[in-house]
Amino acid sequence: MLGIKSNLYEVLKFMVKGIFITATGTDVGKTFVSALLVKKMKDYGFNCGYYKPVLSGAEEINGTLTPGDCAYVKKIANLEGNAQDFVSYMFKPALSPHLASQIENNPIDLEFVKKDFSVRKNKYEYIVTEGAGGIVCPMNLSGDKPFLIEDIIKGLHLDVIIVAPAELGSINSAVLTAEYAKNHGIKVNGIILNNFDKTDKMQTDNKIQIEKLTHIPVIATVEKNSSDIEIDKNTLVGIFREI
Repeated sequence: MLGIKSNLYEVLKFMVKGIFITATGTDVGKTFVSALLVKKMKDYGFNCGYYKPVLSGAEEINGTLTPGDCAYVKKIANLEGNAQDFVSYMFKPALSPHLASQIENNPIDLEFVKKDFSVRKNKYEYIVTEGAGGIVCPMNLSGDKPFLIEDIIKGLHLDVIIVAPAELGSINSAVLTAEYAKNHGIKVNGIILNNFDKTDKMQTDNKIQIEKLTHIPVIATVEKNSSDIEIDKNTLVGIFREI
């Protein structure tokens, strides 16, 4: 009986839940929102970590390549370790990953990402994984079949949250991203509007219309340069799935 309980404890110990943060495009605020989500989970008392499979535009500081996005999340969410601990592939050129990896002759391999993720995720109860670019961001286009960010999402068995801008045009970009995800077998657990101004009638209407057209809840809105994300504990925990 003791052996059964011990085995059950080991299984439960490594039951991790995760979510993947994608966006309607580049520079929409994935890193900013990811940092706030990890911070909020930790504020609620959960052991939550962060992972970014692929990063382009790494900075060279004192001869060492530094993943700026990871450094930012580490700082905001007060995570232990070095910024390099949170990324599998980082490239210096600030280009699409497929081109940056080609220039540096370091092709992105899905199996390596899966193995790396498996090691990293087991340090936490929950893990927020941040994508690169939008949901169709290419990882490798040299083969017969395109290797896109969606293949990483599926390979890691994650659902997604879509980060969208609150500004003019967000209805179109949010609906297209949500439809692409649905049509490719990716479950969207919510949308977050970034740089949201609640006094702007257009932006508040954008929120209403995005929910109406996508049938996906806008689980949070984040004001520009906010240091917190307003989202209740149950809603936040509910976006994660067991992996």
